Amino acid sequence: MTVTTFIHPVVVVKNKGRIFETDARGRDLLTHARLNKGTAFTEQERRALGLTGLLPPAVISPQSQSDRVYEQYQRQQGDEAKQVYLTALLNRNETLFYRVVIEHLEEMLPIIYTPTIAKAIQHFSHEFRSPQGIYLSINKPDDIEVSFRNCGFTKEDIDIVVVSDGERILGIGDWGVGGVNIAIGKKTVYSVAAGIPPWRILPVILDVGTNNKTLLEDPLYLGNRHERVTGEAYDSFVERFVAVVEQSYPGVLLHWEDFGGQNARRLLEKYKDRLCTFNDDMQGTGAITLAAVLAGVQASGVPLLEQKIVIFGAGTAGIGIADQIRQAMQRKGMSATEAAARFWCIDRYGLVVQGAEGITDVQKLYARQPDEVESWEGRGSKEGISLVEVIRRIQPTMLIGASTVSGAFTEEAVREMAKGTKTPVIMPLSNPTEKSEAKPADLLNWTDGKALIVTGSPFADVEYKGGTYKIGQANNALVYPGIGLGTIAVKASRVTDSMLTAAAEAVASKITHYKAGESLLPGVHDLRLLSRDVAIAVGQAAIKEDVASKGLMADDVERAVDEAAWQAEYPEIHPLD
Repeated sequence: MTVTTFIHPVVVVKNKGRIFETDARGRDLLTHARLNKGTAFTEQERRALGLTGLLPPAVISPQSQSDRVYEQYQRQQGDEAKQVYLTALLNRNETLFYRVVIEHLEEMLPIIYTPTIAKAIQHFSHEFRSPQGIYLSINKPDDIEVSFRNCGFTKEDIDIVVVSDGERILGIGDWGVGGVNIAIGKKTVYSVAAGIPPWRILPVILDVGTNNKTLLEDPLYLGNRHERVTGEAYDSFVERFVAVVEQSYPGVLLHWEDFGGQNARRLLEKYKDRLCTFNDDMQGTGAITLAAVLAGVQASGVPLLEQKIVIFGAGTAGIGIADQIRQAMQRKGMSATEAAARFWCIDRYGLVVQGAEGITDVQKLYARQPDEVESWEGRGSKEGISLVEVIRRIQPTMLIGASTVSGAFTEEAVREMAKGTKTPVIMPLSNPTEKSEAKPADLLNWTDGKALIVTGSPFADVEYKGGTYKIGQANNALVYPGIGLGTIAVKASRVTDSMLTAAAEAVASKITHYKAGESLLPGVHDLRLLSRDVAIAVGQAAIKEDVASKGLMADDVERAVDEAAWQAEYPEIHPLD
């Protein structure tokens, strides 16, 4: 049995599976979130660990503790207060926090993750209470190694490192060092959704400065107080970070989160063949959108290879989505060029056209030929060819938003789309909620109830003409926890395109016979079971591609996934002399 030792300023903890041994006693133990059981400590544990007299006499079951916490949670006024309350619980009793969230996952996921986490990120410096994760400053690159050493983890202790530089947080932009909260949020969802032990996930923020003037002028801002460092200095800092991660935790999954468009794809391309790495904004968003697309194909009856797809917002997420869908088309026999021709991508300059000013390298594959659009309205203008004009010209079957432009899917555009297809698939995927390209109720009204809708943020059911329409959410939490679990369970050396497709297909397979008003995607109430299925599919794809641990067979994956998953149950705690 592997024995993991955590060394903290006060306590030593040896993790032997379901048994923790520690030299902590008394109040030191009660302040250690990983060990603390609160009123659930047994009489025997209280005497052995110096807790006699430090707790009320009743020994309470974990379920009674959970019920009490939920009662307290319900008394909190507003989502931000609930998020603060749950964070405080996490900081004092880790196991109880995860138990409560898992029991109330559908209700609490929007509190611990998007959309509420956006407020926690924006208020990070003003609401700061206790540090989590690692803070690396570009001004002190020599501190990277010592920062990792100070965590006290050995080479075998960490499975996943989640890193952000805070530049493109959700739909709210550059929030500097506050971006650590998105890395912490991702860590939490990995544990809640897939059962990856929280102590085996390490959140990291790369503080390279910020271009957010509000932060730079805020006397309470906790990050580096200068504009973002770019170019060679930035790349050198990231390279040193990656090298230390490789050395400190060989075989780790490095998860990139909320990097700016100019860096996200570039860094993934640079490191994807060097170590096991994954960008959730590109690959996770692409995978869950592909799952929605596959479900939409089934519900609409229009084959994947006949879809005409407009992507509004041709940045990191939008092109990542296009790539995932294109690769799925290629696996069905299309060439890359033929598949790319099924997409019309729109950015801030209008429809992406070959040779146009501002076109990026990653957009070129999807850019339309100038002669194709020569007569289109807006061609050659400063604003470019608009969404409405593109819809009018091509009559798309799918419309996907990744723009963070609130209300971009106007009534005119949506009604125009509904004219050309019997069952328009419309996905306003931007989040948080206020950045959504459209509201589901409007989409149903403007399409006479025909639209098949998937959103990026959670929306309530919509009542329309006597029927109830459940709105599916393309939440990355449906795929990335399972991708992570499957990857580490089979010790994959890389995250491949086939593994991502397998994740998408596993999610889409949950919608077997679509009925009007149903969600195109599964909800989060059974997220643990869904993540398990995704992990198994990902692990089997890794074996098929020969990137998994040698000797593993497809039949071994289910057992490997179950062994890697953690249950939010108190361990036995024994005194360590």
